[in-house]
Amino acid sequence: MENGSIENKNTAISNVKIVKTDEGAKDGQQKCPKCGATDISLNVGTGKLRCNYCRYEFEQEKIETLETDIEHLEGQVLASGTSNIAEDASNMITLKCESCGAEVVIDTNEAPQARCHWCRNHLSINTQVPNGAIPDAVLPFAISKEDARREIETFVGKRKFFAHPVFQKEFTTENIMGVYFPYMLVDLNTHAHFIGKAEHMTRQYVVTNDGMSETLYDADLYDIEREFDLTIEGLTVESNIDRLNSKSGQKANNIINSIMPFDVTNCVKWDANYLKGYTSEKRDTNVSELEPLVKVEARDIARYSANDTMKQYDRGAAWDTQDITVKGEQWRSAYLPVWLYSYLEVKGEKKFLHYVAVNARTKETMGSVPIHMPKLILVSCLVELLGFLAMMLIDFDYNFLFLLSGIIYFFVNYSRYRNHNARHSHETETKRTMSNLKQKDMYIRRKTGLSNPIMMGANNMEIETEKFQKELVKKLEQKKENNGGNEK
Repeated sequence: MENGSIENKNTAISNVKIVKTDEGAKDGQQKCPKCGATDISLNVGTGKLRCNYCRYEFEQEKIETLETDIEHLEGQVLASGTSNIAEDASNMITLKCESCGAEVVIDTNEAPQARCHWCRNHLSINTQVPNGAIPDAVLPFAISKEDARREIETFVGKRKFFAHPVFQKEFTTENIMGVYFPYMLVDLNTHAHFIGKAEHMTRQYVVTNDGMSETLYDADLYDIEREFDLTIEGLTVESNIDRLNSKSGQKANNIINSIMPFDVTNCVKWDANYLKGYTSEKRDTNVSELEPLVKVEARDIARYSANDTMKQYDRGAAWDTQDITVKGEQWRSAYLPVWLYSYLEVKGEKKFLHYVAVNARTKETMGSVPIHMPKLILVSCLVELLGFLAMMLIDFDYNFLFLLSGIIYFFVNYSRYRNHNARHSHETETKRTMSNLKQKDMYIRRKTGLSNPIMMGANNMEIETEKFQKELVKKLEQKKENNGGNEK
């Protein structure tokens, strides 16, 4: 069976459009439009910038120069904040204070803002520099620290029974941090073509042979084909290598991924004042490095879009051909807001960093809580013992299933505390629009006496991204390590 292909015929160099999103931006002081003060920060309650001197509030403009008609998007449109990171770019930027003329050095690894050490005016980097520190857009915090603390305390509070006693003793939300994480936001205009077979169940029945019962199924087999145009808007991809590594053995990175999606349509033009009081990470990947991942995610989205047109095939579909042609794509970089609690669990020489994260726009909360394994194992054994007693006392055909009770109890609670499979369901949660649908459904024959409730070889519910992302992270980490070695 073919894995399918992804074509991108229109992204040759001659068909790449660069959009300057920092046009007119000035480094240094940004002054209040009303009183001229430079002490400006975000008012979380309104989402607007507020002068901390006269209390005047004003809203930052949105990026008006990007394409909005995704259905007719052609070629490749790149916002200037997505430009390649120069390997020799410095993290130290010098700004000239407009008030006193002093020169102030800003380390973009720490923050894009600083105060003049002579006149105390605030200085900011608002024009893009070639080191990934300045994105095209920012999505302001909309959830206060107090609200985030309550969400985290509620999440952990529901998991206290098996939480490690050291963690319970040390847990406090006083140290949660507001963090802007770097992402790429991608819009795609695509054409999808799927060819394969599908099955519809017509009968389910039980047969008995030599005292043994077995459930069998009859199903109708069809040749099917789906072809359609698909626009994908605001596909959100982590653009920091560490964050891309969602299956890290040392960090619960999947937790941060799982609190998406964000309402990215409300992003505003980049302004460093939105970061005052918060921390941030820098982008360290380029469009060319993330493009293969985006195409795989697009195919996942197209596959699930096709599922919406074939609900009658309740036993699934086996696609032999899965082609996605990208007619146009648009990329922009953005900072998205997260409230983050972290806890370092130390077990001998092993260390694991747990997170509880809150989407600072929607309050979506997910986390990983350290487990007191002796207690969980003990209680699971007690449940297993009760299951054994139930098996001995209760008379029904499947009473042996009681022997699984302790095992099921263990894994259900382990999963509830660790949430190692939590993830952002990009295939269903990303905004998409299907049009120009063409479909073919041709009956082949009826199949009888099937023992499997799902069609053999069914792949219409497959998610390709996780495996691909793991391989991509390995390549990017190796490249980063090699570049680091070259610098030395």
